[in-house]
Amino acid sequence: MSHSFLHINTQQTANSEPAVFPDKLLHLASWLLPFRLREPATLIYKFAMQAYAISIADNFSPEQRLQLLHEFKQAMDKPVPKAPVQPDNFASLHGMIKTQQLPLAPFYDLLDANCERITKNRYENFGEIMSFSRRSANPLGRLALHLLDAATPRNIGYSDALCSALQIIKFLQNVAIAAKKGYIYFPQTEMRKYNITDEQIFSADISGIWPMFFEFEVKRARRLLQSAAPLGLQIKGLAGMEVRMLIAGGERILQKLHQSRGDVLQKRPVLTPIDWVYMIYRAIRAK
Repeated sequence: MSHSFLHINTQQTANSEPAVFPDKLLHLASWLLPFRLREPATLIYKFAMQAYAISIADNFSPEQRLQLLHEFKQAMDKPVPKAPVQPDNFASLHGMIKTQQLPLAPFYDLLDANCERITKNRYENFGEIMSFSRRSANPLGRLALHLLDAATPRNIGYSDALCSALQIIKFLQNVAIAAKKGYIYFPQTEMRKYNITDEQIFSADISGIWPMFFEFEVKRARRLLQSAAPLGLQIKGLAGMEVRMLIAGGERILQKLHQSRGDVLQKRPVLTPIDWVYMIYRAIRAK
């Protein structure tokens, strides 16, 4: 196989369904971290996004993408990485992991989630969705906590709840985008209970019992997000402010999803400048 995955257009991640809030813990918020942690956060973010770019690369077959991710994993296993990875990047990543004493499990979980993204586009029950979130989103929060020296069992529990909640909120926000790529991130058991079909989602049909079904999903995501709220006060300094902004952002999107009454298949809710002002205000005023 030609190892040209480095030419994959990672810009497509901006418009792809699995993009998730928790990556901002390590990227958009990196300027809020102490200077010594900005480079480690950037390396982790690049690792996550490069693996993600492989998983959605339309110019490769599913088999080729799985092979590339397998080789990606091999590069994580060995001090001297092999193709298709960039040696300089992985040498820096290995060095950073050793210096920061980071656990390796979150990196492998991210790779595993990206493999699943290639092979699975339906989820039978909510447990399967949470399992995917545990590997696709939670590792980023855990790594952020380790960088901040705040990876206590309690904080990890809050962080897992936050990252999973934000992942699920993103699924609800991006129903139409995911559907165009053949993905449905609703539990099939719950769709059957509410008599919702794949075809209804693909055709953007919000009639019948769809609003009630969608509100059920929104309420569950809200409960999960609320359970993570204490993390915003557990993390000190500017990093804590960023966590509180993430929580406030999730709340705003949930509010918009609730107000939409499920009409997200043609009108995707997004954060506006006014929402960002509100998020900053909430983050500063939180007690």
